[in-house]
Amino acid sequence: MRMFKAAAIKSALGATLALALAACNSNGAAEGTAPPTEGVTDALIASAAAEEWLSYGRDYGEQRFSPLMQITAENVGQLGLAWSYDFDTARGQEATPLVHDGVLYTTSAWSKVYAFDATTGELKWSYDPEVPRETLVAACCDAVNRGVALYGDKVYVATLDGYLVALNQSDGSVAWRKEYVPDHESYTSTGAPRVADGKVFIGSGGAEYRARGFIAAFDWADGDELWRWHTVPGNPEDGFENEAMERAAATWGGNWWELGGGGTVWDSITYDPETGLVLFGTGNAEPWNPAANGRESADTEGDDNLYTSSIVALNADTGEYVWHFQQTPEDRWDYDSNAQITLADVEIDGEQRRVVMHAPKNGYFYLLDAATGEFISGTPWVDINWSLGIDPVTGRPEINPEARYEQTGQMFVGLPGAGGAHSWHPQSYSPATGLMYIPANLAGFPFMADNEFEETELGFQTGIDGAATAMPPIPEVREATLAATTGALVAWNPVTGQEAWRVDYPGPWNGGTLATAGNLVFQGTAAEEFRAYNATSGEQLWSFPTQSGVIAAPMTYAIDGEQYVAIMVGWGGVWDVAPGILSAKSGTPRNISRLLVFKLGADGSLPEPPPLAERVLDPPLFTGTEEQAAAGARLYARFCGACHGDAAVAGALNPDLRHSMTINNFNAMKAIVIDGAFAHNGMVSFAADIDEGELENIRQYIIMRANQDKALGE
Repeated sequence: MRMFKAAAIKSALGATLALALAACNSNGAAEGTAPPTEGVTDALIASAAAEEWLSYGRDYGEQRFSPLMQITAENVGQLGLAWSYDFDTARGQEATPLVHDGVLYTTSAWSKVYAFDATTGELKWSYDPEVPRETLVAACCDAVNRGVALYGDKVYVATLDGYLVALNQSDGSVAWRKEYVPDHESYTSTGAPRVADGKVFIGSGGAEYRARGFIAAFDWADGDELWRWHTVPGNPEDGFENEAMERAAATWGGNWWELGGGGTVWDSITYDPETGLVLFGTGNAEPWNPAANGRESADTEGDDNLYTSSIVALNADTGEYVWHFQQTPEDRWDYDSNAQITLADVEIDGEQRRVVMHAPKNGYFYLLDAATGEFISGTPWVDINWSLGIDPVTGRPEINPEARYEQTGQMFVGLPGAGGAHSWHPQSYSPATGLMYIPANLAGFPFMADNEFEETELGFQTGIDGAATAMPPIPEVREATLAATTGALVAWNPVTGQEAWRVDYPGPWNGGTLATAGNLVFQGTAAEEFRAYNATSGEQLWSFPTQSGVIAAPMTYAIDGEQYVAIMVGWGGVWDVAPGILSAKSGTPRNISRLLVFKLGADGSLPEPPPLAERVLDPPLFTGTEEQAAAGARLYARFCGACHGDAAVAGALNPDLRHSMTINNFNAMKAIVIDGAFAHNGMVSFAADIDEGELENIRQYIIMRANQDKALGE
């Protein structure tokens, strides 16, 4: 895994302050403002008072375990709605609220920030960064945001268009605002910042575009950048920023830097106060298909593409590399390692060890030494076919030759799929039960190389032939695919590497989890429920109808001795915008974006949801040619499918073009797609990549698809 030897790393961790300062200066890291001594301090986050929820994962270890136990497995059935708030958006809601001094802080889609009285729900203030809606074309997976960070007297949010903003906790006024992404065409931000030791840590998304991944640290008081560490090397002719980048360059082939390389840090940042390390996960290599720009090297042992799909540890003060562990070498399946990284002290073989616990997209559950990155174990916890096994000493996977689809020239249906066995949806770990509670996506994904791939101005740069893998209008294929696409809540014992219990769901993309000392696990579902389970047995104890799919994770807090449980509700994210008919596997998707807050004995209720509109397919007759439709299918998959759905079947968020009146009239479609009439609503002009003849091919393809599905009675 090209890691420093453990002895050298431990020596580095024990260096003197003088040596650390020297390293800081040699690395170019700037000195920052001293950490705050009032408000939300490092000590306050580290102590993780039960009554408050001060960080994304509650504590620095990101365990999402609350010691509160007023609500228990015995009385959770008395839980009722205390208050709720409706947001002015119908996009996906992914934030985890934070609570401090009786105020609840959260974000909604489009990076809006809200502060509420945590007991009554009274809105104290709100902040709208006014993200340009055109940004949506560069955001792979909806206009979502996962939440804020609290530090000192400030609230921090990373906006979708790549600004880090510090707000004053008292009134939401802007303290400072910093642009931190290299450009706004390939970089977006959806993750929650993390804070520690006077620094705000944040990365970005964009690994399906032209992004070069990075993580950066900013001064908490004034926003000055203190250091930045890239996850993939740049153009060798420009030199390398550090030795880590020079080492990584030997693991790439072709002109990888021309498309950025990927490896974005779009979530999963964890600070370990015991070692002074900031640990983070990195995303996929770009493009997915390594043959699309020749990023495969001639040496089959040298195309790992560091540091993509890895966990990396840096010195939090200086940004210097300490260790890494690559979970998916030569990633071509979108197996990001951006799932939440959890730290815990556990007993392994009679020895107490501080470990990293991680369940990334690739289907293995990993234990690593938190200080050195030493591999402890890696166990499949779902069905896997991209890997034939894992080396018990190094943790390196043996890749199934059939999974190298660009070499075989054949379609490969990967397990897990690109959505991951576990994606960003937060897991939780209970020290009381010793179990990790993981939202599982049990779904495959078809990969096929696009042998005619060329870089374009807009759209995904993945090198995948989305037309060849689109869901066909064949009932038997659709039925089999739908049957094989499910989800689950899995209680996993990280020490024994065994499943303790499982709750099966009809579909994937269910919400994150919360574990509590009341022997409870809370989770929202894609099927519009908020549930509580017995943490030991998995027995369902309570549920509440949320009227919309839930993808966010719940949290809990207490005020005046009364415990509350809060969750953001609102269906969306990548599973709604991309998978076509699979997006409705858990039921008819809809979005009603709300914050719901519960407590024992409350009896609040929600208004009746609006009735689901029945849509009847009534397309014009298909008058094009087979050649037009085939050409249109390729163009649709490249430029349209990421938002409007696989095979022209949309989810709940974006227009389903099979039903659109614009397909009846070429000029109407041209006004939108080429002239940019709806740019203000996120539908920018594609004139740089699509001409009028190609647009007509796309139109004919959509008309053909609409007629096919009409014939199937859909």
